[in-house]
Amino acid sequence: MTTAVQAPKAGGSDGHAAIAARARQVVKAYGSGETRVMALDGVDVDIARGRFTAIMGPSGSGKSTLMHCLAGLDSVTSGEIFIDETEITGLREKKLTQLRRDRIGFIFQAFNLLPTLNALENITLPMDIAGRKPDQAWLDQVVDTVGLSGRLKHRPTELSGGQQQRVAVARALAARPEIIFGDEPTGNLDSRAGAEVLGFLRRSVDELGQTIVMVTHDPVAAGYADRVVFLADGRIVDEMYEPSAETVLDRMKAFDARGRVS
Repeated sequence: MTTAVQAPKAGGSDGHAAIAARARQVVKAYGSGETRVMALDGVDVDIARGRFTAIMGPSGSGKSTLMHCLAGLDSVTSGEIFIDETEITGLREKKLTQLRRDRIGFIFQAFNLLPTLNALENITLPMDIAGRKPDQAWLDQVVDTVGLSGRLKHRPTELSGGQQQRVAVARALAARPEIIFGDEPTGNLDSRAGAEVLGFLRRSVDELGQTIVMVTHDPVAAGYADRVVFLADGRIVDEMYEPSAETVLDRMKAFDARGRVS
């Protein structure tokens, strides 16, 4: 995806920001013996509250694994992960499922909308399943932020790809989670639709105070973030504040073909 559109950002260092999530000496290994693969190798990272963080790195660097572990979608081999002050690495599956439902939002590359429900019903579905009524004022604000006010009665087949992903963004925001994780959320969109969705994510941080963590391979997408964290070989090797597509691309060029820092 390529586009020249750049979004304004809150900017500034996160040095004094509250922490929404953190990892401490996290290791994720697959296999054993000679076939053991270290997807994450002693990762320490803080995710600032009310900020937009992008995670980048070469293929196989561990960026998606890190997001899945931070979100409680995957277990760790060792180390600790916290959402606010709750350590999720020690939670039983029932408690972990409840935490993901009540405190975490997800946006995936596949829109994951139910075709039999209209846009509004898809947005409120997680809360309906949990037996919770949406905060109408907040829901109205979210719908307005993502520009869906005139499309709420339409089913997914009546929406463009960009509009479907906006529904997915609104669904993640509607329950007012503490943190939202996005795994290549614009990967299936063309450049124009991708820029729209990234703009809505940016606005949700600036106008709604949301915390967003996004895995991406795209320097343009990372340019919407407040901070970019770079991984290589399962380790955090660099970070950048107030990125632009150009500065991110220059940094990515510092990785050689093996995914190591040159």
